[in-house]
Amino acid sequence: MADQMVLQAQKWVNATYKSVAGYNPVTEDGKTGWNTMYSLTRALQHEIGITTLSNAFGPTTLSTLAARGPIKVGEPNKNIVKIIQCGLYCKGYSAGAIDGEMSNPTLFGFKTMMEDMGIPAEKVGNALPAKVFKALLTMDAYIFLSGGLEQIRLMQRWLNARYWEKSTFFIGPCDGFFSRDVQQALMKGIQYESGIPEGSANGIFGPGTEAGLRAHALGQGDSGTWVQLFSAACVANGPSNTSGDIASFSYEFGPKLASWVKKFQNFSAISETGKADFDTWAQLLVAYGNPDRGVDCCDTRFTITPSRAKALYAAGYRAVGRYLDEPAGSTLNKEIQPGELDAIFSAGLSVIPLWQYDARKLADFTYANGYSHGRKAHERAEGYGFNRSTVIYFAVDYDATQAEMDRIVDYFIGVNDALKSNGSKYITGVYGSRNVCSSVAGGAFVPYAYVSGMSYGFSGNLGFPLPQNWAFNQIKEFNFSAGSDTFALDRVAHRPGSDFGQNSVNQSGSSTVDQFIAYVQKVHDAAVAYGKGDANELCLQFMRWDKYTDSRWGSLFGDVDGAFIQFCTNRGLGRARDQAYLDPSMGVTISPDHLIASAAGYFLKGNAGVGKANRAELASWGGDLLTFYGEWSRSDNASPLDFCRRTLARPDVASTFSLSDLIEDIDGFTIAMKLKAGGTNIVTELRKILLGGGHKTRFSDFKAARFGNTTDGVKKTAKAFLEDDISDTLLSGTRALLIQRNCPIHKKPWLESDSVMDEFYRGFAEVLDRLIKQQ
Repeated sequence: MADQMVLQAQKWVNATYKSVAGYNPVTEDGKTGWNTMYSLTRALQHEIGITTLSNAFGPTTLSTLAARGPIKVGEPNKNIVKIIQCGLYCKGYSAGAIDGEMSNPTLFGFKTMMEDMGIPAEKVGNALPAKVFKALLTMDAYIFLSGGLEQIRLMQRWLNARYWEKSTFFIGPCDGFFSRDVQQALMKGIQYESGIPEGSANGIFGPGTEAGLRAHALGQGDSGTWVQLFSAACVANGPSNTSGDIASFSYEFGPKLASWVKKFQNFSAISETGKADFDTWAQLLVAYGNPDRGVDCCDTRFTITPSRAKALYAAGYRAVGRYLDEPAGSTLNKEIQPGELDAIFSAGLSVIPLWQYDARKLADFTYANGYSHGRKAHERAEGYGFNRSTVIYFAVDYDATQAEMDRIVDYFIGVNDALKSNGSKYITGVYGSRNVCSSVAGGAFVPYAYVSGMSYGFSGNLGFPLPQNWAFNQIKEFNFSAGSDTFALDRVAHRPGSDFGQNSVNQSGSSTVDQFIAYVQKVHDAAVAYGKGDANELCLQFMRWDKYTDSRWGSLFGDVDGAFIQFCTNRGLGRARDQAYLDPSMGVTISPDHLIASAAGYFLKGNAGVGKANRAELASWGGDLLTFYGEWSRSDNASPLDFCRRTLARPDVASTFSLSDLIEDIDGFTIAMKLKAGGTNIVTELRKILLGGGHKTRFSDFKAARFGNTTDGVKKTAKAFLEDDISDTLLSGTRALLIQRNCPIHKKPWLESDSVMDEFYRGFAEVLDRLIKQQ
């Protein structure tokens, strides 16, 4: 819908400057955008005597405007005042009539904007400084926007208030979103406080910045500006740790900040000190962190000979990234060479398979290329003998922008489809900037990221946190010496517990799926040997033990046979939760005990039907969705639909309802329905899903079997569990207790408006449909 005042501004600027050389007319549609701001910028340049007009409000425009002095009451050039008034309306502020007078409404408009920026209006009186004028003619927002974080907005406003008068600092947005510009502002703040001269403060992490950070180690009990800068850096990294919590912008280094820092350090694979030491400062501020910290992985395009492999092991490396192939016509000879894998494995190293055919410009990324590369990568990996569930990292080796991400995602969907068409033997990984890794993870559900962190200048590494699904982070290129032999090597940080490449090839039955199926077979054999009760039910009891067999679970689903639990442990069978495996379709790590808990709930309580709910939901997707609703209810008033899109079942985001949770819920449901129908056993049904191709259609099968294959069915069934009256008093009481624990008092689902809850349920249904398209 057109804004009449924006339309009036567009008509005025076009009518006034259409004959000026270098002026570009703006479309008169009443919609604010960069083109409108550019037209106002060119108009201002003309008014202050600049003859070569430009869209950029650059140093010449700023210095020329500043030389005139602030625009204040009585300004003789009415067109300049009209440009201010037009800019205010385009920013969403009222300015009175567009009449060229610095009237009270105009003064109120820009003073309100300055307050939103964090700059007290009394500092400038009734005058508009040149820097504020520059900020006015941008598309930066100075009010909190949906989906942002209040703590980031607090930090943004503080940075503006403290540094806006510095010659090299420019007023930034205050919308609650961290961005490249905000990161630059934070870096400049650190440089100013480090004593770097204003003119040399460039926002780049150089030797002077490093020296300033090394001189300002912080810990609990410290306070002041440096703590504010450090906590700002923590806030800027968002919920980029396994707990998903956000740091608070603070003047004091208290226990809560120290706790967050420890989680961040653990997530980032650096020493867990809970302090603002140099490694932590660097990890918060630049994609590569401290490039000289200890790491145990590397990659190279050069052949790893036996002597090189031994030298790498002696230097502390335990895995090396190598290329499966190279494009026809390449002269680099970077692919794995005959005998090389033996040299790597014999030295005690693992190998991380990499794939790169060109991948240096947008034109290289299409669905067709992705499918072709996926097929070739599968062929090459099989040719080398790589084991099932090996992760192959496909490269995006250039600075892909946000506008290009749809094409990048299409390429990876092609890769996924190719690998699935070949039996899902191998798992897709992505190599690229932080933004590329996160975008591909969210758009194509790629579970493992190899971050090109040493490419610090990439826009995709500035203003983006380390993705939740990172496995490797490339941090430094250098020349490695193995005696007299020297070759280029990249140092690579590894996240413990994540993918670590492969330390062997041609090992049948070695995948985590094979190992899990073998474990279940042993449990089923024990149940048959036990000779009492239903073998399938006994398997469900043992494999959800002991996390899902406590008194609360007992009251809801009945007690387990303690004698059978002991029978299994006497046979040397460990807990199912220790048998985690990589899902063959999506590659995420699956927790068997949660999967089995979901199966047990439906096996014991059945499928309530579309639009209805029973206790089975509590053990499965319903319980996870309720917890996720609580996560949304504690967020900064984000749109529930947007929150689901950004957070639910994404491998790159810490969430209370992860992609692995959803897969566990769905596979548990599928197994339970088959077992209840009779004539089968749990080993057979798991084989069908994990080795027989059932994983390829799990999402659509689940939507059909549980929700009647309709979006309305998904929404009604979710509403039945979260909101509707439930006759089962034990289930109703348990639901109420979980909501009380997870949600603010005023955010209980039944207290929200129907439109808000419909958005939440629609978000759940939409995510399920996205997964169906990817399967």
